[in-house]
Amino acid sequence: MKLATIRNSGGTAAVRIDADAAVELGAADLGEFLARPGWKEAAAAADGPRHDLAGLDYATLVPRPEKVFCVGLNYRSHILEMGRELPEYPTLFAKFARALVGAYDPVELPAGSQEVDWEAELGVVIGAEVRHASREEAEAAIAGYTVVNDVTGRDFQYRSVQWLQGKTFERSTPVGPWLVVDEGAPGEISCEVDGDIVQKADTADLVFSPVDLVAYISQLITLVPGDLIATGTPGGVGHARKPPRYLVEGSRLVTRVEGLGEQRNTLVKGA
Repeated sequence: MKLATIRNSGGTAAVRIDADAAVELGAADLGEFLARPGWKEAAAAADGPRHDLAGLDYATLVPRPEKVFCVGLNYRSHILEMGRELPEYPTLFAKFARALVGAYDPVELPAGSQEVDWEAELGVVIGAEVRHASREEAEAAIAGYTVVNDVTGRDFQYRSVQWLQGKTFERSTPVGPWLVVDEGAPGEISCEVDGDIVQKADTADLVFSPVDLVAYISQLITLVPGDLIATGTPGGVGHARKPPRYLVEGSRLVTRVEGLGEQRNTLVKGA
């Protein structure tokens, strides 16, 4: 089952994506819908207004998440290319809601950054409140999976040992197009820049799995429906190349996760 948030004449609407139409779920967005008890059964049974799939305008998956957690250095391949050792605990940082855009929206180049990089990521969306979760509770709290690209201003990121300032520029992080529920484990993740495949890996290469991350983060704070976890990027980022390669105005960014779909974004000048 695929769920999404689309833009319409009235603002936005949460929908189920069927083979022939998008069916409204009776909520303004997916974050609002996931907060309802029994959301999974309600989504499967929904029979609201329908929209043609052609021309759907996808908003970011959860427009106003309470929390966006991101994980650094979580693919073995990426850790090795950055010259680091495998971590004992997840490296966590945050984003804010204004950083998020839809799967086909323009992505804004951070003003003042000359080193804008790509990071294809598997996204995890929370579907139930959870705190101090066991592995079983953590797995049950995952609503499903999506596609994320953690577009990063490397020059801002490395101004200090804290990464947030390079990671949460406005309108820099595409999420979606769909939340995929109960359709098996995600497979290969990849990223293209201007037609060149720059990243390709299997999500099995993650050091800390989605379940590990939900269990760990829930020790720090209560996770609630609509929270997003970006699980980290594999090897192949532009900053690690020799010479480095960065995104520029007009760059075409395509991010895919097998079983979850793809994003297509064009880089534009930011404010």
